[in-house]
Amino acid sequence: MVTIKITTIPQLYRNLNRWREILSVLSKYGLADWISRLDLEFAKGIFKDRSGEMLARHTTQARIRLALTELGPTFIKLGQILSTRPDVVGRELADELEHLQSDTPADDYAVVRDTIRSELGQEIEDLFAEFEPQALASASIGQVHRARLRSGEPVAVKVQHAGIQERVRIDLDILSGLALLAERIPEFANYRPHATAAEFQRILIRELDFGREERHMQEFAHEFETDATIHVPRSFPELSTGRVLTMELLEGIKLAETTRLVGAGYDLQEVARRGAEAYLEMIFTHGFYHADPHPGNILILEGNVIGLLDYGMVGRIDEQLREDIEEMLLAIANRDAMLLTTIITRLGEVPPQLDHAALSVDVADFVSHYTTQPLDSFDLSGALTEITDMIRRYQIMLPTRVAMLIKVLVMLEGTSRLLNPHFNLVDVMRPYQKQLIWRRLSPARHVRKLRRFYSEMQHLLDILPRGLMDIMQQVQSGKFDVHLDHRGLEPSVNRLVMGLLTSALFVGSSLLMSREVGPSIQGISILGGLGAVISFVMGLRLFRAINKSGHLDRRE
Repeated sequence: MVTIKITTIPQLYRNLNRWREILSVLSKYGLADWISRLDLEFAKGIFKDRSGEMLARHTTQARIRLALTELGPTFIKLGQILSTRPDVVGRELADELEHLQSDTPADDYAVVRDTIRSELGQEIEDLFAEFEPQALASASIGQVHRARLRSGEPVAVKVQHAGIQERVRIDLDILSGLALLAERIPEFANYRPHATAAEFQRILIRELDFGREERHMQEFAHEFETDATIHVPRSFPELSTGRVLTMELLEGIKLAETTRLVGAGYDLQEVARRGAEAYLEMIFTHGFYHADPHPGNILILEGNVIGLLDYGMVGRIDEQLREDIEEMLLAIANRDAMLLTTIITRLGEVPPQLDHAALSVDVADFVSHYTTQPLDSFDLSGALTEITDMIRRYQIMLPTRVAMLIKVLVMLEGTSRLLNPHFNLVDVMRPYQKQLIWRRLSPARHVRKLRRFYSEMQHLLDILPRGLMDIMQQVQSGKFDVHLDHRGLEPSVNRLVMGLLTSALFVGSSLLMSREVGPSIQGISILGGLGAVISFVMGLRLFRAINKSGHLDRRE
């Protein structure tokens, strides 16, 4: 049961209009889905999207995408983040959500001036020699303007939309409420609404801080300062805040515009190889990578140089995750399905009813299929997609960083194949695979693990005596309690008590009627008859509850 605190009632009242708007959109798309499932041809024209197309003729995945688009920037960002989690929402929905586009209207120039003045403390004319009033692009969080510094250097100024933080805060509150409600609906149980909503809140709140994006840019610029094939735009801290980000303006051709690239004479195979090597360098060497290798976020500059845009979403790989990746590669290389199964269950959140035997069989089939493929034709994205589908099928929830890494590798191979249809990421990964294996066998790694183990044991020895003393004092003072969690016992106890009450009421009513205890009508005790009817209704309700649970006559 969902409970509402009294202190939240004023907040619900303030957000009432937005609640009504969101529930109206969800109801419209939900009814359209219901009409589609029942195949009611005469009713399919009732609900239409903004372009006038009938919603009932769309797939369920497309209706979800359209609903998120209509709900606005916060929900569009939710869909874009869910597109990176096929292990949670499924591959079909994740692929559909990749097509989400934010057509957020740009703020008026007067609003942009006010934002820059309040953030940087000066007028636009005092900060920039030129500033184009028309936005180059406008997304869900902010918009970008072309400008020129007093020094003459062209820059791009990213300005956050006015009121977006308050709008996002309201939507996040509502989203949390919807997630709590969805937790009670069996159809949405596999989507893990509450955990997904909490993860989304953390990611979106971080994206609202342009200062974090600026720090990411500076970190990437430091990592690739000696690499002439990768260009990270320089930021200008003196002209940047949490809501305004001023960066170097990159002039080039977007990776998605392959026709223009060919016409300009770029070497597409070389560009694909350089981009893949740069990403693998981020992932396997630096442990810090650009988490959105979308073709629209990659520019090709003169000299086949790759320019990266949009640093709002990044991924990090710590030493433990790197070791898990190494073990997975070794398990696949050695065809060790048992070890790979162990790693998967160790990495993810495993449901209590997991069928370990069936998972082991599926993993063994997966390993035997992909380890027999030649390296020059190995389908890495297909292998990662298949293992993600398998993980979702067994309701194993991967940590965000693992799911993000898998998605990035799949996107990286897909993006590279836009330039070179015969591109194979495994060929580029070979040096890094050897590097991972050698790093795993290196003495330095074992020394680090021993040092970490020693530190943890030392901490345990420090706190263990005090903990034992506290337990002994509680035992001596009679305050030591043992709490047992009887999972699933409450419904059984409730049914047992209700059964006893029903039988007792029936027996008592029978005695009243047999002895004609008054008041009575035609010799039938009114109290006895009423009790018999009530006991009959209670018995039917108890029978229905037991039958619905599936434990009426089933033997374990």
